[in-house]
This record gives sequence, C-alpha cells and structure tokens, in this order.
Amino acid sequence: MGHPKGSRARVLLSSVFGPYAQDDEFGSRGINPMELYHNQVTRAQGPFSLRMFHRSWGIMMIQHNISAPCTVLDFPTREAFERELTAHAYDVVGLSSIIVNVGKVREMCRIARLLAPQAKIVVGGHVTAIPGIESMIDADHIVKGDGISWMRGYLGEDAAAPITHPPIVSGFDTRVMGMKIPRPKGSVAATIIPSVGCPLGCNFCTTSAFFGGKGKFLNFYDDGDELFEVMETMARTLHCHSYFVMDENFLLHRKRAMGLLKRMEAAGKAWEIYVFSSANAIRKYTMDELVRLGVSWIWMGLESPKSQYKKLSGADTRELVAELQRNGVRVMGSTIVGLEHHTPMNIEEEIEYAVSHNTDFHQFMLYTPIPGTELYAQVKEEGRLLDTNLADIHGQARFNFTHPAISGDDSKRFLDGAFQRDFERNGPSLARICRTTLEGWKRHRAHPDERVRRRFTHELQTLRTAYCGLLWAMERHLKNENPLVAGEIRELRKEIISECGPVAGTLSALLFGPIALAATRREAKRLARGVTYEPPTILERRNWDAASTAGTRPAKFRSAPAVPALPMGPGEYAAYGDLAAGE
Repeated sequence: MGHPKGSRARVLLSSVFGPYAQDDEFGSRGINPMELYHNQVTRAQGPFSLRMFHRSWGIMMIQHNISAPCTVLDFPTREAFERELTAHAYDVVGLSSIIVNVGKVREMCRIARLLAPQAKIVVGGHVTAIPGIESMIDADHIVKGDGISWMRGYLGEDAAAPITHPPIVSGFDTRVMGMKIPRPKGSVAATIIPSVGCPLGCNFCTTSAFFGGKGKFLNFYDDGDELFEVMETMARTLHCHSYFVMDENFLLHRKRAMGLLKRMEAAGKAWEIYVFSSANAIRKYTMDELVRLGVSWIWMGLESPKSQYKKLSGADTRELVAELQRNGVRVMGSTIVGLEHHTPMNIEEEIEYAVSHNTDFHQFMLYTPIPGTELYAQVKEEGRLLDTNLADIHGQARFNFTHPAISGDDSKRFLDGAFQRDFERNGPSLARICRTTLEGWKRHRAHPDERVRRRFTHELQTLRTAYCGLLWAMERHLKNENPLVAGEIRELRKEIISECGPVAGTLSALLFGPIALAATRREAKRLARGVTYEPPTILERRNWDAASTAGTRPAKFRSAPAVPALPMGPGEYAAYGDLAAGE
C-alpha cells in the first residue's frame, strides 16, 4: 500500500549516526572505520595510509529519482538527526545501513517513533538481509533490493521511469601523510553507478545476494550511449574528467564498454575511468583498447588459484598485473584470507603469492559468512556459525564461523600479517601509483591517439610537482625502518626527475618535501595516540519549496531521552525463530 500523500509526502533519507571509528554501545568499532581504504586496503601503512570518505550513494540516488520534497542527511550525529525530525514534519523517514550498524538503525527507529510519530519508517540497505530483521527494529517497511523503484511506487510515481544520476564526488576529505588534499576545479573524480548486482554471484558476495543472487543484476544504463550522456552531464556539473564506475564487473559488458569508447573518441574525451573487473573479463580486451577507453585503475580479485571461484580460471594474474602496470593502469588487488582450503601450513604461501603481485593497492579480507549470502546459509546449515555480535561481522577482525583448520585468533593474526607483509615488501601505495603512472607515460607519450597523449600528460603534471615532494618525504621517513623500500623510492624519484625535467621535480622535493615530512611525522604520532577521523554531517534538500515547508514545526530542538542500548548478540535473535540458538 502506498503513502496516502503520494508525491506530496515529505521524505527524510538518512544514513546512521556517528561516531563510526570509535567503539560505542550501538555497534561502531574502532577497527571498522567509515573509510574504505584505511579500513580494508592501506590500514597497515601508518601515516602513508590513504584517508578519505565516500557518500551514501543509495539515498542520494533515491532523492534524485523521486519528485517528493526530500532531504538527505548523511553522516549525522545523533543530535543532528533528532534536530531534523523536530524541525520539519516528515511523512516518511528512510534509513539506510549496512549490517554492522543494525544497532544504530534500531535506535534511530526508536527516536523517529518518539519525535516524528506521524512518519512512516522505511529501512533499506544491506541491513535488511539479516534474517529476522522485521522483529529486530520498529519499522513500517523493510525494503530489500532496489530502493529507487520501491520508493517511487510507494509515493505513487512511475517505478519504471528512467534513472536520473545525481552528481556524486567519489571521495572527499582526502588526506595523505597527515595533509588534507585540496580539490581544485577539474581535479575531482565522480562516481557513476551504471548497474547493481553481479552476473557472477560468488557465494560470499553481499552485493550479489542483496540484488537477487547469481546472475541477477539491474542495469540503469544499458548501452555506451546512455552511459556517455551521464558522464558528460557529470563533467559539466562537477568539472571532472575522472570517473569511479561502481559496477561489480564493468568490463564483462564489452558491448557497452566499446560503445562508450566510440562516443569518447568521437567527442575527443580524455577521461580516466576506474573500474571493478575480473581477470577473465579484462582478457576480453587488448591493452590498447583499455588504454583508449581511459581505464587507469582496476580493482580485481586475486583469490587463490586453488579456490573454487572461477573469476581467475586460466589467468596468469601476476603477468596480467605487470602488463596492466606497464601500460599505466593502476591495480587494486583483492585477496580473501581463510578460504575453506587454507590451513596454517599453506596460508603463508598463499599470502606470499598475493603479495608477489606487487599491486598498487591490495585489499585483504577474511572469508566471512555474512547474513543474506549463500555462504551464510550454507555455514548455518552445517552448524558452524559462531555466537558473534552482528557489529563484528565485517571481515576485518576474526572469523564468525568455525573454520576447518584455522582458529579465530589465528585468522586475525594471518590477516594482520598479510597487510604488514604487503607494506614491508612493496612500500607505500602512494609510491606504487607513482611508479605505474610513470610507466604509462613512458609507454604512451607518443601514442597515435591524441586523447591518450593528453591523458598521460595530465597525469605527468602531478608527478612532476606534488609527488616528487611526497616521495622525498617517504624516503626519509622510511630510511631507518625499511631502507630497502626507501632506496627504491629514491630511485623512482630520480627517474621521475629524469623523465619530467629537473626543475619542477627538484623544486618540489626541496620546497614541499620538508613540509610533507614534518606532516608525516606528526601524523605518525597522532596514529600512535589512537586519533581517528570522522566524516562531516552533510544535509541536502531537493524539491524543497514553500509548499514543502508548510506546516513544519518550529525549528526548536527536542532531544530523545537516552536509553541503554539493547544487547546485539545473536542469542537475542534466536528467540524470533529465524536464527538457530548459538549462532
């Protein structure tokens, strides 16, 4: 049944309240910060870790695809959420969350009932995959899967209307080596979401499970022409030329990718594109096609060759990674620690195999049965799920199931060791991307396609200015703790100066280098004290006019009384009959 006010309903869409990188009673964990790279990729790299935040794209997509007056409240404090509820008479309160934050969703539902009793509460996002979620939170509607079509239908709008893509800056509040990086006009990267779901459907994948399972995916933009128009609009709006394409396996859709290339060539676009793709999908293209398409960053799975997953079947991934890097394509490797065949005897060898790829970035995650996935159902049926708080099922701490050969304590030791080995062996990711960028420039500076030459020339500008100073600081900070890597960084910096000309590179090292070194040392001390970063609260209104605010309450703040958080262990959920006791 739809909302009685239809498109006249006032809608609030919110992510869960912070803090996010601090242990609290509602499920936040210091080990699981709201930072993709520092959480899962560069966490062992100390002051060299890449720090940034990413917006809650789902609620932004919904806001831009309904005609009702709608507010997005992203990364609110608890007080900001309460203040927004008391300042405006909302008819719909939508909450989006991942599974680990179910405690915060429950508390926000309670607050909304108290401060906005007239509102219907809608909960979406991966949190809805939890078995028995309907009994855990006080919501009117639980939305699993595509939230855009559901909200449109609920408000009496056309659920099948074309998707309007909001302008999304990919990352913000970026920090490296203790310094916040300014984003001048033309230097931002935009996020593009051409589809949701995944055609491959690995049994551990929450994205695949959330949108229907193996082979189920929803295309927002079916061909290269549609995708080009969205990117062109984004370029005009955000003045960007780089795009992070949030598609689980973008290169698998060759017809769409080649259609996009055709339009880019016709329009003379020298765009940079960052994609997710499997090794087998990459092999559907020549290196020249990838370079002309502007692919400059690929996130690819590097699971063990002995695993059951077929994404790597027949692929020599070490040679593939090296070939991509020789062509200026930065590679993010992703490796699962603790697969079913891993043992204390073979896991070190497999971690070594992953590290030997020398990717620009490397993500390590524990093999984790997450509620809603095929793997979770399988492990549950086998009686191997452990009594684990949902807030701790995120793949960055320890197993939430009984592994055939590896204990929970050892799972954390092997995971931490994988991050540390990659950093000690291959050095800071910031230096690695400099190396790959230089390789691309050397190979393609005389490319017959003027767009390609223009793209690599633009990338070279950053190398010859800021990065020479950063490399100088890295070298000196690491010279005592890792002299081998420090020496490699020194040789890289010298090669950049040789290729780019001595003036700019030398000036960057002499003028910017000492500043970067001092900032790096300050950052190392802050990290040692346990300092964390939190994203700022962002409030955006759309279709919000005088008619939308008629009847709103005075903007005075009324706080919900605090109550103790309810326990969030699986033992509580067993009473609802959806989860077995002792999970």
